[in-house]
Amino acid sequence: MPAALSYPMNMARYDWGFRTEPEPHLGGRVLATPRGKVIGGSSSINGMVYVRGHAKDYDHWEQAGATGWSYADVLPYFRRMEHWHGRTGDPSWRGHDGPLHITRGPCDNPLAQAFLKAGQEAGYPVTEDPNGLQQEGFGPMEATIWAGRRWSAAFAYLRPALRRPNCDLVKGIARRIIIEDGRAKGVEIDSYNGLQKVMARREVIVASSSINSPKLLMLSGVGPGEHLREMGVPVVADRPGVGRNLQDHLEIYVQRAATKPVSLFRYWNLWGKALVGARWLFTGQGLGASNQFEAGAFIRSRAGVDYPDIQFHFLPIAVRYDGRAVAQGHGFQAHVGPMRSPSRGSVTLRSPDPAASPRILFNYMSREEDWRDFRACIRLTRDIFGQEAFRDFAGPEILPGEGVQSDAALDEAIREHVESAYHPCGTCRMGAVDDPMSVVDPECRVIGVEGLRVADSSIFPRVTNGNLNAPSIMTGEKASDHILGRVLPREEREPWIDPDWRAAQRPVPRVTTQAAE
Repeated sequence: MPAALSYPMNMARYDWGFRTEPEPHLGGRVLATPRGKVIGGSSSINGMVYVRGHAKDYDHWEQAGATGWSYADVLPYFRRMEHWHGRTGDPSWRGHDGPLHITRGPCDNPLAQAFLKAGQEAGYPVTEDPNGLQQEGFGPMEATIWAGRRWSAAFAYLRPALRRPNCDLVKGIARRIIIEDGRAKGVEIDSYNGLQKVMARREVIVASSSINSPKLLMLSGVGPGEHLREMGVPVVADRPGVGRNLQDHLEIYVQRAATKPVSLFRYWNLWGKALVGARWLFTGQGLGASNQFEAGAFIRSRAGVDYPDIQFHFLPIAVRYDGRAVAQGHGFQAHVGPMRSPSRGSVTLRSPDPAASPRILFNYMSREEDWRDFRACIRLTRDIFGQEAFRDFAGPEILPGEGVQSDAALDEAIREHVESAYHPCGTCRMGAVDDPMSVVDPECRVIGVEGLRVADSSIFPRVTNGNLNAPSIMTGEKASDHILGRVLPREEREPWIDPDWRAAQRPVPRVTTQAAE
């Protein structure tokens, strides 16, 4: 049930349960890092939000050494994987017969409608399709939901493939890649039947997430040589970039109380949840069939930023990802955070034991730009919530709190309340073969080992705008063609960029006078 998204990502049965090391710039806080321990990976436990990323994200990838991964190169793969059910926007930018169903919620809650209207009142553009021509602006959010159910990568790809005679599913925990004479020969797994070796006739493809993929490579002897020797792992290929370049999106929940009982809090009780669940169970419809992230926005933080660097998820209830609602009752919130933090962290081995969780240190908020951009996020959100559209709904601010105004006070609130948006990536970075920090080449082949590829979010040179499920699936689509030795023709299309981006933070002068910086 899509509305029950907080449950699987907090259940040991489905989640690896990773946690960061104490983050030094967040007062030593330890943050959750959910990753899917289930068929379909994190697409089976995530929030189901579908965002391609901005075209310029992929042009940056190519500039960083990922030749052949510009927007013109990846757009055909986004279109190939999509079965789009959108109602507005230019359909020529989207795919219509792919395996991944993409839908939009009704967005009929009065608070969600107020959010979209407030964006216009504040001078921001409207976008009919943030995954098409124009990402920047306020508009609908899309989700991997179909027929009222989560549409994971397992439903879209694996289940149909299992009907083929040449596709088998073996369940187990991967311990290491078997590498002999510089070539990957198979994988050693710990299964219900004990240790097994699954051998490969041609190649081994790792798609274990930005946390487990570098861990598996290091356990197999591919990684920073000094670190591997410290762990007692024989070095097969000294690749210092393995586990480095770890990135994520942080976000803070800007919450306000609602003065009218129009939020989803009315269902936040045993009887309300039973009604929502029963309707979903018997009809596949209603509130249970949505992740409730039905309205959102991408904006720029200041003049001189050429494409959006802030994302909003709007939610018509004041609640946390772990499912805890705030005590104040009716409310609403925007999840807001910067898209391109310069901070970088790492994933390293805790021990050579494959059962041990790796050390994860994102090094969040380690750069001054992070603090500047987060303060802008909060102030710009307050500006939006202060528009006329929210006049009939907006009560006191719950978080960070109306008394939190100065830079120092905002910094303290950020340090205490920011949470991961669960978008880790970058730990097996794709780049040029002669770049010592590259882990895979532009065909996803691990540098220094024959017959081994990585195809997941770990290969991203830099985090993309928005949620990472769509770019991760696109990576799998494109990697599959590289494995087969083919490539789709490029599609040269120019996305919308605000022509006045150098001089203005938004296209229309702001209505209010509250400062954004």
